[in-house]
Amino acid sequence: MTEKAKPSAADIRHARQENPKMRERDLASQLGITEAELVAAHCGHGVRRVNVDLERLLPGLEAVGEVMALTRNESAVHEKIGVYDKPVIGKHASMMLGAEIDLRLFPKHFVHGFAVEKRDGDEVRRSLQVFDAAGDAVHKVHLRPASDVNAYEALVAGMLADDQEPGIDIAGIEAAEQAGEVADISELRGRWEKMTDVHQFVGILRDLRLTRRRAVELVGQDFARRLGNDAVTDMLHRVAETELPIMCFVGSRGCIQIHSGPITSVKPMGLWINVLDPTFHLHLRTDHISDVWAVKKPNSDGHVTSIEAYDADGNLIIQFFGERQEGTDERAEWRSLVAGLPSLAQSSAA
Repeated sequence: MTEKAKPSAADIRHARQENPKMRERDLASQLGITEAELVAAHCGHGVRRVNVDLERLLPGLEAVGEVMALTRNESAVHEKIGVYDKPVIGKHASMMLGAEIDLRLFPKHFVHGFAVEKRDGDEVRRSLQVFDAAGDAVHKVHLRPASDVNAYEALVAGMLADDQEPGIDIAGIEAAEQAGEVADISELRGRWEKMTDVHQFVGILRDLRLTRRRAVELVGQDFARRLGNDAVTDMLHRVAETELPIMCFVGSRGCIQIHSGPITSVKPMGLWINVLDPTFHLHLRTDHISDVWAVKKPNSDGHVTSIEAYDADGNLIIQFFGERQEGTDERAEWRSLVAGLPSLAQSSAA
Protein backbone atom coordinates (compact mmCIF):
# COMPACT_ATOMS: atom_id res chain seq x y z
CA MET A 1 0.00 0.00 0.00
CA THR A 2 1.35 3.43 -0.95
CA GLU A 3 2.16 5.65 2.00
CA LYS A 4 -0.14 8.64 2.23
CA ALA A 5 1.59 11.87 1.25
CA LYS A 6 2.05 14.41 4.00
CA PRO A 7 0.19 17.71 3.67
CA SER A 8 2.07 20.71 2.31
CA ALA A 9 3.04 23.63 4.54
CA ALA A 10 0.18 25.63 3.03
CA ASP A 11 -2.27 22.80 3.74
CA ILE A 12 -1.04 22.61 7.34
CA ARG A 13 -1.52 26.34 7.83
CA HIS A 14 -5.00 26.11 6.36
CA ALA A 15 -5.89 23.27 8.73
CA ARG A 16 -4.64 25.41 11.64
CA GLN A 17 -6.88 28.29 10.52
CA GLU A 18 -9.84 25.92 10.27
CA ASN A 19 -9.18 24.52 13.76
CA PRO A 20 -7.94 27.51 15.80
CA LYS A 21 -8.85 26.05 19.20
CA MET A 22 -7.49 22.53 18.69
CA ARG A 23 -4.33 21.66 20.61
CA GLU A 24 -1.22 21.41 18.44
CA ARG A 25 -0.53 17.79 19.34
CA ASP A 26 -4.10 16.79 18.51
CA LEU A 27 -4.13 18.64 15.20
CA ALA A 28 -0.76 17.21 14.20
CA SER A 29 -2.00 13.71 14.98
CA GLN A 30 -5.14 14.34 12.92
CA LEU A 31 -2.99 15.48 9.98
CA GLY A 32 -0.61 12.53 10.29
CA ILE A 33 2.41 14.72 11.06
CA THR A 34 4.57 15.53 14.06
CA GLU A 35 4.07 18.59 16.21
CA ALA A 36 7.40 19.98 14.96
CA GLU A 37 6.17 19.73 11.37
CA LEU A 38 3.02 21.61 12.33
CA VAL A 39 5.04 24.43 13.89
CA ALA A 40 7.65 24.50 11.10
CA ALA A 41 4.94 24.93 8.47
CA HIS A 42 4.30 28.37 9.99
CA CYS A 43 7.84 29.71 9.51
CA GLY A 44 7.33 33.17 8.05
CA HIS A 45 3.78 33.15 9.43
CA GLY A 46 4.29 33.95 13.11
CA VAL A 47 7.09 31.42 13.60
CA ARG A 48 10.86 31.96 13.39
CA ARG A 49 13.34 29.12 13.29
CA VAL A 50 16.14 29.41 15.87
CA ASN A 51 19.39 27.56 16.44
CA VAL A 52 19.17 25.79 19.79
CA ASP A 53 22.33 26.64 21.70
CA LEU A 54 21.95 25.94 25.41
CA GLU A 55 25.04 28.00 26.24
CA ARG A 56 23.18 31.03 24.88
CA LEU A 57 19.60 30.00 25.63
CA LEU A 58 19.79 29.10 29.32
CA PRO A 59 21.68 32.20 30.57
CA GLY A 60 19.67 34.41 28.18
CA LEU A 61 16.33 33.29 29.55
CA GLU A 62 17.02 34.76 32.99
CA ALA A 63 16.68 38.31 31.59
CA VAL A 64 13.21 37.45 30.26
CA GLY A 65 12.01 37.17 33.85
CA GLU A 66 8.92 35.21 34.89
CA VAL A 67 7.91 32.57 32.35
CA MET A 68 6.21 29.18 32.30
CA ALA A 69 8.40 26.12 31.66
CA LEU A 70 6.64 23.10 30.13
CA THR A 71 7.88 19.56 29.72
CA ARG A 72 5.63 16.68 28.78
CA ASN A 73 5.45 13.14 27.50
CA GLU A 74 2.52 11.21 26.06
CA SER A 75 0.83 10.90 29.44
CA ALA A 76 1.89 13.77 31.70
CA VAL A 77 2.31 17.54 31.38
CA HIS A 78 4.50 19.40 33.91
CA GLU A 79 4.28 23.22 34.06
CA LYS A 80 6.30 25.49 36.35
CA ILE A 81 6.12 29.28 36.63
CA GLY A 82 9.30 31.07 37.64
CA VAL A 83 12.62 32.46 36.46
CA TYR A 84 15.36 30.57 34.62
CA ASP A 85 18.24 31.14 37.00
CA LYS A 86 21.28 29.18 38.17
CA PRO A 87 22.12 27.44 34.87
CA VAL A 88 24.88 24.82 34.79
CA ILE A 89 26.07 24.14 31.24
CA GLY A 90 27.62 20.80 30.28
CA LYS A 91 28.55 19.11 27.02
CA HIS A 92 26.35 16.05 27.52
CA ALA A 93 23.94 17.33 30.18
CA SER A 94 22.97 20.74 31.48
CA MET A 95 20.92 21.83 34.46
CA MET A 96 18.74 24.69 35.60
CA LEU A 97 18.80 24.83 39.39
CA GLY A 98 16.47 27.70 40.22
CA ALA A 99 14.11 27.79 43.15
CA GLU A 100 11.10 27.26 40.87
CA ILE A 101 12.46 26.02 37.53
CA ASP A 102 14.54 22.88 38.04
CA LEU A 103 15.58 21.03 34.88
CA ARG A 104 17.94 18.33 33.63
CA LEU A 105 18.59 18.87 29.92
CA PHE A 106 20.29 16.61 27.37
CA PRO A 107 21.57 18.79 24.48
CA LYS A 108 21.74 16.08 21.80
CA HIS A 109 17.95 16.02 21.74
CA PHE A 110 17.58 19.81 21.34
CA VAL A 111 17.45 19.62 17.53
CA HIS A 112 14.70 21.88 16.14
CA GLY A 113 13.91 25.24 17.75
CA PHE A 114 11.24 27.84 17.04
CA ALA A 115 10.11 31.20 18.38
CA VAL A 116 6.33 31.09 18.11
CA GLU A 117 3.78 33.90 18.15
CA LYS A 118 0.06 33.17 18.32
CA ARG A 119 -2.56 35.88 18.22
CA ASP A 120 -5.61 35.52 20.43
CA GLY A 121 -7.73 38.60 19.77
CA ASP A 122 -5.58 41.57 20.73
CA GLU A 123 -3.22 39.38 22.74
CA VAL A 124 0.02 37.93 21.35
CA ARG A 125 1.24 34.74 23.02
CA ARG A 126 4.97 34.10 22.68
CA SER A 127 6.92 30.93 23.30
CA LEU A 128 10.18 29.17 22.55
CA GLN A 129 9.60 25.56 21.52
CA VAL A 130 12.23 22.85 21.09
CA PHE A 131 11.77 19.46 19.42
CA ASP A 132 13.93 16.38 19.00
CA ALA A 133 15.02 14.76 15.74
CA ALA A 134 11.77 12.80 15.55
CA GLY A 135 9.66 15.97 15.84
CA ASP A 136 8.49 15.37 19.42
CA ALA A 137 8.43 18.25 21.89
CA VAL A 138 11.41 18.34 24.26
CA HIS A 139 10.77 21.57 26.17
CA LYS A 140 8.78 24.81 25.83
CA VAL A 141 9.08 28.24 27.42
CA HIS A 142 5.92 30.36 27.44
CA LEU A 143 6.06 34.06 28.18
CA ARG A 144 3.69 35.51 30.77
CA PRO A 145 2.31 39.03 31.34
CA ALA A 146 5.27 39.87 33.59
CA SER A 147 7.88 38.67 31.05
CA ASP A 148 10.33 41.15 29.50
CA VAL A 149 9.42 41.01 25.80
CA ASN A 150 12.43 43.14 24.80
CA ALA A 151 14.81 40.70 26.48
CA TYR A 152 13.00 37.84 24.77
CA GLU A 153 13.31 39.47 21.35
CA ALA A 154 17.00 40.11 21.91
CA LEU A 155 17.50 36.45 22.83
CA VAL A 156 15.61 35.24 19.75
CA ALA A 157 17.50 37.65 17.47
CA GLY A 158 20.79 36.18 18.68
CA MET A 159 19.67 32.63 17.85
CA LEU A 160 17.86 33.17 14.52
CA ALA A 161 18.65 30.53 11.90
CA ASP A 162 19.56 31.50 8.35
CA ASP A 163 16.90 29.15 6.97
CA GLN A 164 13.44 30.59 7.58
CA GLU A 165 11.61 28.58 4.91
CA PRO A 166 8.52 26.66 6.07
CA GLY A 167 8.87 22.93 6.55
CA ILE A 168 11.24 20.57 8.32
CA ASP A 169 13.00 17.23 7.83
CA ILE A 170 12.15 14.65 10.47
CA ALA A 171 14.47 11.77 11.31
CA GLY A 172 13.78 8.52 13.12
CA ILE A 173 14.97 7.85 16.65
CA GLU A 174 17.38 4.97 17.15
CA ALA A 175 15.56 2.13 18.84
CA ALA A 176 16.64 1.30 22.36
CA GLU A 177 18.64 -1.87 22.81
CA GLN A 178 16.47 -4.84 23.63
CA ALA A 179 16.38 -5.43 27.36
CA GLY A 180 17.85 -8.65 28.70
CA GLU A 181 16.06 -11.11 30.91
CA VAL A 182 18.89 -11.29 33.52
CA ALA A 183 19.33 -14.95 34.29
CA ASP A 184 21.17 -14.14 37.53
CA ILE A 185 18.82 -11.91 39.51
CA SER A 186 21.26 -12.11 42.43
CA GLU A 187 23.64 -9.82 40.48
CA LEU A 188 20.91 -7.22 40.11
CA ARG A 189 20.03 -7.45 43.80
CA GLY A 190 23.67 -7.40 44.85
CA ARG A 191 24.43 -4.24 42.91
CA TRP A 192 21.14 -2.63 43.91
CA GLU A 193 21.71 -3.07 47.64
CA LYS A 194 25.27 -1.66 47.35
CA MET A 195 24.15 1.64 45.82
CA THR A 196 25.41 4.72 47.66
CA ASP A 197 23.84 7.23 45.25
CA VAL A 198 20.58 6.86 43.31
CA HIS A 199 22.35 8.08 40.16
CA GLN A 200 24.31 4.81 40.13
CA PHE A 201 21.05 3.12 39.12
CA VAL A 202 21.49 4.22 35.49
CA GLY A 203 24.84 2.45 35.33
CA ILE A 204 23.34 -0.72 36.74
CA LEU A 205 20.64 -0.69 34.07
CA ARG A 206 23.21 -0.10 31.34
CA ASP A 207 25.58 -2.82 32.50
CA LEU A 208 22.84 -5.43 32.91
CA ARG A 209 21.00 -4.34 29.72
CA LEU A 210 17.78 -3.75 31.65
CA THR A 211 15.02 -1.24 31.27
CA ARG A 212 13.98 0.60 34.41
CA ARG A 213 10.59 -1.12 34.33
CA ARG A 214 12.14 -4.59 34.00
CA ALA A 215 14.55 -3.95 36.87
CA VAL A 216 11.84 -2.99 39.35
CA GLU A 217 9.88 -6.06 38.33
CA LEU A 218 12.82 -8.40 38.89
CA VAL A 219 14.56 -7.03 41.97
CA GLY A 220 12.12 -8.29 44.61
CA GLN A 221 9.51 -6.83 46.94
CA ASP A 222 11.97 -5.61 49.55
CA PHE A 223 13.17 -3.07 46.96
CA ALA A 224 10.17 -2.67 44.62
CA ARG A 225 6.54 -3.31 45.56
CA ARG A 226 3.77 -3.11 42.99
CA LEU A 227 0.88 -0.83 43.97
CA GLY A 228 -2.62 -0.42 42.61
CA ASN A 229 -2.99 1.89 39.62
CA ASP A 230 -4.87 4.45 41.72
CA ALA A 231 -1.87 4.86 44.06
CA VAL A 232 -0.67 8.07 42.37
CA THR A 233 -4.06 9.75 42.73
CA ASP A 234 -4.34 8.58 46.35
CA MET A 235 -0.86 9.87 47.13
CA LEU A 236 -1.53 13.29 45.58
CA HIS A 237 -4.66 13.75 47.65
CA ARG A 238 -2.85 12.70 50.84
CA VAL A 239 0.15 15.00 50.39
CA ALA A 240 -2.18 17.89 49.55
CA GLU A 241 -4.16 17.29 52.73
CA THR A 242 -1.03 17.12 54.91
CA GLU A 243 1.08 19.70 52.99
CA LEU A 244 3.89 17.17 52.85
CA PRO A 245 6.53 18.49 50.40
CA ILE A 246 7.30 16.20 47.49
CA MET A 247 9.38 16.08 44.33
CA CYS A 248 7.60 15.37 41.02
CA PHE A 249 9.62 14.41 37.93
CA VAL A 250 8.23 14.37 34.36
CA GLY A 251 10.51 13.79 31.40
CA SER A 252 10.53 14.07 27.63
CA ARG A 253 13.28 12.48 25.55
CA GLY A 254 15.59 15.43 26.19
CA CYS A 255 14.45 17.11 29.40
CA ILE A 256 13.42 16.20 32.94
CA GLN A 257 11.42 18.85 34.80
CA ILE A 258 11.12 18.79 38.58
CA HIS A 259 8.74 20.32 41.08
CA SER A 260 9.86 20.46 44.72
CA GLY A 261 7.59 21.49 47.57
CA PRO A 262 4.05 21.00 48.82
CA ILE A 263 0.97 20.89 46.61
CA THR A 264 -2.47 22.13 47.60
CA SER A 265 -5.05 21.85 44.81
CA VAL A 266 -5.65 18.35 43.37
CA LYS A 267 -8.51 18.15 40.87
CA PRO A 268 -9.72 15.08 38.97
CA MET A 269 -11.18 15.95 35.55
CA GLY A 270 -12.39 12.99 33.51
CA LEU A 271 -9.41 10.81 32.65
CA TRP A 272 -6.98 13.37 34.09
CA ILE A 273 -5.76 14.01 37.61
CA ASN A 274 -4.48 17.58 37.93
CA VAL A 275 -2.49 19.73 40.32
CA LEU A 276 -3.55 23.36 39.88
CA ASP A 277 -1.34 25.40 42.22
CA PRO A 278 -0.24 29.00 41.63
CA THR A 279 3.24 28.15 40.25
CA PHE A 280 2.86 24.43 39.48
CA HIS A 281 0.42 22.65 37.20
CA LEU A 282 0.46 18.91 36.59
CA HIS A 283 -1.85 17.04 34.20
CA LEU A 284 -1.68 13.23 34.29
CA ARG A 285 -3.68 10.79 32.16
CA THR A 286 -4.67 8.12 34.66
CA ASP A 287 -5.92 5.75 31.95
CA HIS A 288 -2.39 5.59 30.52
CA ILE A 289 -1.02 4.12 33.75
CA SER A 290 -0.34 0.41 33.33
CA ASP A 291 1.48 -0.22 36.60
CA VAL A 292 2.74 1.67 39.66
CA TRP A 293 5.65 0.72 41.93
CA ALA A 294 6.96 1.83 45.31
CA VAL A 295 10.73 1.64 44.85
CA LYS A 296 13.45 1.75 47.53
CA LYS A 297 17.03 2.63 46.54
CA PRO A 298 19.91 2.65 49.04
CA ASN A 299 22.13 5.73 49.31
CA SER A 300 24.83 7.04 51.63
CA ASP A 301 22.17 8.52 53.94
CA GLY A 302 20.09 5.33 54.21
CA HIS A 303 17.63 4.97 51.35
CA VAL A 304 15.13 6.96 49.28
CA THR A 305 11.64 5.86 48.33
CA SER A 306 9.91 6.71 45.05
CA ILE A 307 6.54 6.12 43.47
CA GLU A 308 6.90 5.35 39.76
CA ALA A 309 4.11 5.01 37.17
CA TYR A 310 4.67 3.24 33.84
CA ASP A 311 2.65 2.98 30.63
CA ALA A 312 1.74 -0.19 28.74
CA ASP A 313 5.04 -0.07 26.81
CA GLY A 314 7.09 0.08 30.00
CA ASN A 315 7.94 3.77 29.66
CA LEU A 316 8.27 5.81 32.85
CA ILE A 317 5.44 8.37 32.89
CA ILE A 318 6.07 10.12 36.18
CA GLN A 319 8.10 9.71 39.37
CA PHE A 320 7.64 11.09 42.89
CA PHE A 321 9.93 11.38 45.92
CA GLY A 322 9.60 13.02 49.28
CA GLU A 323 11.41 16.36 49.21
CA ARG A 324 14.82 16.13 50.88
CA GLN A 325 18.17 17.87 50.93
CA GLU A 326 21.42 16.11 50.01
CA GLY A 327 23.08 14.71 53.11
CA THR A 328 19.83 14.27 55.03
CA ASP A 329 17.68 11.22 55.55
CA GLU A 330 14.33 10.83 53.85
CA ARG A 331 11.29 12.29 55.61
CA ALA A 332 9.63 9.75 57.88
CA GLU A 333 6.20 11.10 56.86
CA TRP A 334 6.89 10.28 53.19
CA ARG A 335 8.09 6.76 54.00
CA SER A 336 5.02 6.19 56.15
CA LEU A 337 2.69 7.45 53.42
CA VAL A 338 4.23 5.17 50.77
CA ALA A 339 4.28 2.19 53.14
CA GLY A 340 0.55 2.72 53.75
CA LEU A 341 -0.38 2.53 50.06
CA PRO A 342 -1.89 -0.91 49.37
CA SER A 343 -0.10 -3.42 47.20
CA LEU A 344 -1.76 -4.60 44.03
CA ALA A 345 -4.16 -7.42 44.85
CA GLN A 346 -2.69 -10.54 43.26
CA SER A 347 -5.21 -12.95 41.81
CA SER A 348 -4.38 -16.64 41.96
CA ALA A 349 -3.04 -18.19 38.78
CA ALA A 350 -5.61 -19.85 36.61
